[in-house]
Amino acid sequence: MENKIIKSDYVASAVKSSQYPEEILPEIVFIGRSNVGKSSLINSLCNRRNLARTSQTPGKTQTINFYKATLKIVEPPELKDFYLVDLPGYGYAKTSKTNRNIWAKFIDDYLTKSPNIKFVCQLVDMRHAPMDSDLQTFQNILEKNLPVLIIATKADKLSKNERAKNLAVIKNSFGIEELPILPYSSKNYEGVSDLLDVIADSL
Repeated sequence: MENKIIKSDYVASAVKSSQYPEEILPEIVFIGRSNVGKSSLINSLCNRRNLARTSQTPGKTQTINFYKATLKIVEPPELKDFYLVDLPGYGYAKTSKTNRNIWAKFIDDYLTKSPNIKFVCQLVDMRHAPMDSDLQTFQNILEKNLPVLIIATKADKLSKNERAKNLAVIKNSFGIEELPILPYSSKNYEGVSDLLDVIADSL
């Protein structure tokens, strides 16, 4: 038996605190470069095809999106409600610099002011070394004293040897030897049960 999300619904999109959901629940946050696979990860985690809208076009998520989920925890048996929070992608997006600055401000406001964040999942593409924007975002999360889990997405696209090599490069780039990195594939559901275990522990 594994921990499992048994219910999930879109609740709200926000660009300011007055638009956050009224119901106070623990928040698990997802951040990463445009097109790194945040929406696909949320869909795979909830075992839903179109809960979070995915797109081939980077920069599609332009608001902070809240999804309410119910996690069925096996040990001890209980049901826990929480929010999965999908933040707009940073880095490349087909939009103006002004828009990107607006996004950066409301993302920073949210990360700074929300008292309900349990931890932040920062997604990086396992096929590539982290970029400057990844490293800056990571530092920003640490400076806010938020727990962070690095999730290396698109794991299915690499061979075993490539994975070991690329994970070492990612760890090295972030400069923290004991940094936990979770390999993940939304396509074949690798990493889903591990991530649900981490979420269960945090709740």
